[in-house]
Amino acid sequence: MSAHGDPIPMTSQACGPLTGTAEVPGDKSISHRSLILGAMAVGETTITGLLEGQDVLDTARAMRAFGAEVTQLGGGKWSVHGVGVGGFAEPGNVIDCGNSGTGVRLIMGAMATSPIVATFTGDASLNGRPMARVTDPLALFGCQAVGRAGGRLPMTLVGAVEPVPVRYEVPVPSAQVKSAVLLAGLNAPGQTVVIEAEATRDHTERMLAGFGAEVTVEETAQGRVITLTGQPELKPQHIEVPRDPSSAAFPVCAALIVPGSDVLVPGIGLNPTRAGLFATLREMGADLTYENEREEGGEPVADLRARFSPDLKGITVPPERAASMIDEYPVLSVVAAFAEGRTEMRGVKELRVKESDRIDAMAKGLRANGIEVEEGPDWWIVTGRGHGKVPGGAVCASQLDHRIAMSFLILGMATQSPVQVDDAGPIATSFPIFEPLMQGLGAQISRSNG
Repeated sequence: MSAHGDPIPMTSQACGPLTGTAEVPGDKSISHRSLILGAMAVGETTITGLLEGQDVLDTARAMRAFGAEVTQLGGGKWSVHGVGVGGFAEPGNVIDCGNSGTGVRLIMGAMATSPIVATFTGDASLNGRPMARVTDPLALFGCQAVGRAGGRLPMTLVGAVEPVPVRYEVPVPSAQVKSAVLLAGLNAPGQTVVIEAEATRDHTERMLAGFGAEVTVEETAQGRVITLTGQPELKPQHIEVPRDPSSAAFPVCAALIVPGSDVLVPGIGLNPTRAGLFATLREMGADLTYENEREEGGEPVADLRARFSPDLKGITVPPERAASMIDEYPVLSVVAAFAEGRTEMRGVKELRVKESDRIDAMAKGLRANGIEVEEGPDWWIVTGRGHGKVPGGAVCASQLDHRIAMSFLILGMATQSPVQVDDAGPIATSFPIFEPLMQGLGAQISRSNG
């Protein structure tokens, strides 16, 4: 699949049991951070299991543009010879981050406190997404940003010549914003402090410590206080990237709604700031078990076994869980369509500013396939019809969003009539093997003619 170019329509229809082992790709969040921190270390960082989706490949290309030596060795193995904190060179061309909000925001943070200039762009989806949430705190370090109206790409950043440390309270739960500020703080003197009222995925803090930065995390009445001491010499690491829980969500959720299914998804990262979906599915009555629980590279990991669950019930998802499963709400809403009763999802306004407005995209597609959906600015409610009762039959717009495309293809695996997605091309950004992997389990997914 290509993330760019002509649309790739796909159709998904009801299939027999999904069975077998689903070896999903490496974690996207950890893959981005491995490349960026490797580029900011002194010496060679080696990475295995890197996600080789378009988003991460775009970040690898960006790190080369900033002067790091990034080499793909084959089989998910990569080598990064870093240039050290503050060692980024000025890129000779515009940095194209494709579809990746994580990539562009983290890279902006990493370069913001170096005295260089860089211009960033992306695809149509990324260029429509707001960047002020990152450029505003980066301005506190002394970084200047000039972009299109509304703080949108293309955008040029002028890095701070004499950066100052920052104390920043993150206004909305966002691991991207937190991480951008911490990466900027690496090349600022003194201590940079980030305060988040709600915990978000903590891969950046864990990995900074692994690379030798002095970073502390304290739970206080204000929230989570992360303190980073600037201008360390980061030490190169060997990183084994666990498999991505956000990608695992798709074969797991498919197995829950397709009769007779039994799917094993091995080696999934279960960082507590990422595993909210699996707790939610269990509360709905999903037959989902953890096997061989272990720790790899400082991250908790397990094999997930998901079996068909005909008696799913709608629940109210606790709002405080949103940050730990923000990317999984689209596919959760698909499972909710096959549950009995209402599934309420609240505190999810962040979904409005992802690759697409995900609440709007899923609400429109689910309604077109016969499901009742109510929505508000930061909430939505899906009223499920129960197993075997979802009509399907619609063409759904992916809106250049990989998770929307995959979610509707999962929907079609258990609907009465096939479901078509107008463009599945964006799936390549995060899960390039989605199509063959799901077909290997028994899914009936095919490329369609327009």
